[in-house]
Amino acid sequence: MGSDTERDRDETGRPRNTRPRDPLGRPLPYGSAGVPRIPDDLRLSPAQTVRYAQDLLDRGQAFGAHEVLESAWKDGPAAERALWQGLAQLAVGITHVQRGNRRGAAALLRRAAPRLGLLGQPAPHRVGPPGVIGPAGALADDLEAGRDIADARLQIRLTGTD
Repeated sequence: MGSDTERDRDETGRPRNTRPRDPLGRPLPYGSAGVPRIPDDLRLSPAQTVRYAQDLLDRGQAFGAHEVLESAWKDGPAAERALWQGLAQLAVGITHVQRGNRRGAAALLRRAAPRLGLLGQPAPHRVGPPGVIGPAGALADDLEAGRDIADARLQIRLTGTD
């Protein structure tokens, strides 16, 4: 790797991607105006995580929601791993819908459901697995059947109540 292609690194030496991204998370050329980045060191309470991810989903930025949820998955307690991992997979599944990858979207949406199904009721942090699993499964069914998907169906509610 030449010096002009070396990756940006954080203070610990881990690679960091500072390239700007579009609302669907696709890299843009350096110097382009992209959407605001989710900080690599994002630390939020569970309630803040759910609110922020929901706001991003509602604005059509499922990739950003995935990054927020992935941060909670990686940094949260082991007992909540299924929750955050399932929600992150849901968000990346929606990202694939937005990018036109129907097959990948359906696979990820189906992968999210069993993780979320592991949660007891009531689920932690007001997350509503039945309200998430049902719409995610129906979306996967429609994707596999080749049906058109309205943008409003991608704004799946993460909590049982708002």
